[in-house]
Amino acid sequence: MSSKIKETVQKLLAENKIKGFLGLREENGHIMPHLFCDPKELDALSLGDWKKAGDTRYPLNQLMIRLTMEYPEETFAVLVRGCDERGLKELFKWKQLNEEKIVPIGMGCPDELAKACECEKPFPDSLIDGPKGGKADSQKVTRIEAMDLDARLQFWKAEFDRCIKCFGCRNICPMCFCNECSLEEDQLVGTGEIPPANPTFHLARAIHMVGRCIDCGLCEEACPADIPLRTLYKKVAEIISKEFGYKTGFSVDEKSPFNIIEVK
Repeated sequence: MSSKIKETVQKLLAENKIKGFLGLREENGHIMPHLFCDPKELDALSLGDWKKAGDTRYPLNQLMIRLTMEYPEETFAVLVRGCDERGLKELFKWKQLNEEKIVPIGMGCPDELAKACECEKPFPDSLIDGPKGGKADSQKVTRIEAMDLDARLQFWKAEFDRCIKCFGCRNICPMCFCNECSLEEDQLVGTGEIPPANPTFHLARAIHMVGRCIDCGLCEEACPADIPLRTLYKKVAEIISKEFGYKTGFSVDEKSPFNIIEVK
């Protein structure tokens, strides 16, 4: 566990600058989210086995949205990696979180994890501890694009055919915040169809996540059918970057070309 992160949070709590810190703790051998409200609780703080690929993670930003809805006047800190911080920046711009009420506590991901995730920026700007480096190209996208068009079609059709429509990808996504989900519209995705109409379900979600996906990979980790969803979304992000010059979560001020929210 990082002593720097613990000391930073202890100070924020002791000085009453935050109401609580949304992080992780180990209990009965399991890592789980926990809201730390007392500096003494931080002895149980855990960062998980965060130096290795495949570490168990949670959509803490998603939990933060629910927390701030209950306590809109309070300020909270939250543990973030590079992808999590990208999510915070987008959630601020989509008016799901108030930037003035959130304190990011950043940790950088090591090369092993960055390469496994093929992450372009595996460290947050709010870095407290951990490496500030490492960058990996998307080899998975490159390998699929090396196929001819028919082979790519057959590849994705076979992948999507394994879908059991459990909604795990949607439910765990920290950037899914719509009150009504288009994936539950009968006219778009028929009720009771398993697998769902191919490729409607996954392409509908991929299009809906344009300009919002932060490349955290939680959707792929949650998928019981091992569908390479992250590869699909990486390709979508690549197109948006090329066509619009926009990278999700890399700027605090620049809005996605698909974010047309106006605050009056």
